[in-house]
Amino acid sequence: MLWEEVLEVFKLLDRPQADGEQVTALLLDAGVKEAKFQRIEGLKGHTDFIRAVIPGQSGKMSGGQAPTLGIIGRLGGLGARPERIGFVSDGDGAAVAVAVALKLGRMHTLGDLLAGDVIVTTHICPDAPTRPHDPVPFMDSPVDIATMNEHEVDPAMDAILSVDTTKGNRIINHRGFAISPTVKEGYILRISEDLLDIMSITTGQLPVVFALTTQDITPYGNGVHHINSILQPATATTAPCVGVAITTETPVPGCATGASHATDVELAARFTLEVAKAFGEDQCQFYDEAEFQHLLHLYGSLRHLQTLGQGQ
Repeated sequence: MLWEEVLEVFKLLDRPQADGEQVTALLLDAGVKEAKFQRIEGLKGHTDFIRAVIPGQSGKMSGGQAPTLGIIGRLGGLGARPERIGFVSDGDGAAVAVAVALKLGRMHTLGDLLAGDVIVTTHICPDAPTRPHDPVPFMDSPVDIATMNEHEVDPAMDAILSVDTTKGNRIINHRGFAISPTVKEGYILRISEDLLDIMSITTGQLPVVFALTTQDITPYGNGVHHINSILQPATATTAPCVGVAITTETPVPGCATGASHATDVELAARFTLEVAKAFGEDQCQFYDEAEFQHLLHLYGSLRHLQTLGQGQ
């Protein structure tokens, strides 16, 4: 269970003074071997990017061959101050990422080492701007998506879970969390059976998968509609990416306060932790490599979908 970590993280992040220094101090005190932050100034303010690394027993950091999982807490901001007071719905992705890093650090200290390395990234901004979006307003960010990908997508990540609040739509209609099909180099691939199994075990319910369109896996800034930024990391890597969407039955604005549900955050965090355990043990495949190569042979590269396209 990650209840202690989730509540501790909410207490830290739900304040106007929340910043990267406080988060990295919490993680280092918990036993995370490497945690650092970098403040980046944007056109609409600043934010603190967090990077935490939890080495595995057979991970590449120690000379092993176990694969490295990347966990990205994707969001615009934790708060929309001074327009809105309090923690906004959009901050749930960061809460999950930090809670998982906190739990992994404590596990490592106690001697429960995962096989593979885990890299956790997100950013901390308690006063991000908002922007219009249909059907409900979204949170904006002090920095653009390219900057987020630069600081959150690490080349060492062999696969990525991108955790993001995904409540501002009429598509998912489920309270809890849902996962996406695997996205790799412009392809929307078959849904991972291993991830479906882990989701069923951690929730005790049937797995929930949300639909993706081609537009959703293209970079922001190309003038097309995106469900949100959950699959934006997939535009900046060749690693397979899966979105972990924290969801609701009805559309909820990303800038809404009082709209975060600790039960759903804990569920998503527990799922993410279990995927980290299994992935390092080679017991969780995000995609079928042979089938992907067959697709490339049949239809060629779709990496142009990772770009802004022609005429941009």
